[in-house]
Amino acid sequence: MTVRELQEKILKLKKETNTAVLAHSYQAREIVEIADYTGDSYKLSVDATKTNAENILFCGVHFMAETAKMLSPEKRVFLANKNAGCPMAEQMDKDMIAQLKQSEPDRTVVAYINTTAELKTVCDVCVTSSSALRIVKSLDSDKILFIPDCNLGGWIKKQIPEKDIKLLQGGCPTHAVITVNEVKKAREEHPDALFLAHPECIPDVTALAEYVGSTSGIMDFAKKSDCREFIIGTETSIAEHLQYDCPDKKFYPLTKNLVCRNMKLTTLPDVYNSLMGIAGDENADAFEIIMSDELIASARKCIDEMIRLGG
Repeated sequence: MTVRELQEKILKLKKETNTAVLAHSYQAREIVEIADYTGDSYKLSVDATKTNAENILFCGVHFMAETAKMLSPEKRVFLANKNAGCPMAEQMDKDMIAQLKQSEPDRTVVAYINTTAELKTVCDVCVTSSSALRIVKSLDSDKILFIPDCNLGGWIKKQIPEKDIKLLQGGCPTHAVITVNEVKKAREEHPDALFLAHPECIPDVTALAEYVGSTSGIMDFAKKSDCREFIIGTETSIAEHLQYDCPDKKFYPLTKNLVCRNMKLTTLPDVYNSLMGIAGDENADAFEIIMSDELIASARKCIDEMIRLGG
């Protein structure tokens, strides 16, 4: 079966099962093409609340599907590949942060959205990479505990020196391995290109960028810029998507090593298999996100606070 033939089957199954497919920007092009919504994890969760579909099939990682379920508890939410996790989301647990809160109760706990639902239950406000700076600035508290990404937190701390921001050692293992030498090499190869970096990169790398921002921020900047060439300092799929969207410009992945292996676990056959499972095929496997009402209510508080603050 060709890719196109499988895509046609998926499009038909989506209608038959009343399912909306949500694909994170790091997904492969053939998945993005059949998705109803694409973007970053928070945007997709908000999109899930707007669709009339009874079922949500998330092509991303586990914490993203959890967030979609929290914001749309009345809908059935499925993860296309049940093994797709996020190492950063799983670096810190609820008990660890609860103990820190007890020892420093005057600190507001700010959780990057890349965290588990269990961990969110002991956090005060959630943020995305695009809203983190704005939300931390707006908080009444001047004492912050930012978790789990110390690189994103450090980037925020540098821009808000008047606040006491405590960081823990955590972060994205994909972005954190990018080196200054890789940036210098890319600049030598593409001297006319602007370097766009994600704030999950280490400080020495983001310091070299013409633009630092979220995945959606990087894509918007590149599309609107008058510049014709860009070095993309985030997951390699973003350079690919941008090349499709802006064929008159040139996009260079910073390094071939910038691959999120968990995101790449999801395949087009996974999407098809999940939809077959939703349709009731006993031989197919649809992995549903099941969360108790208590967990949803408790974990959602920090997300609702993010929404209140304009996240």
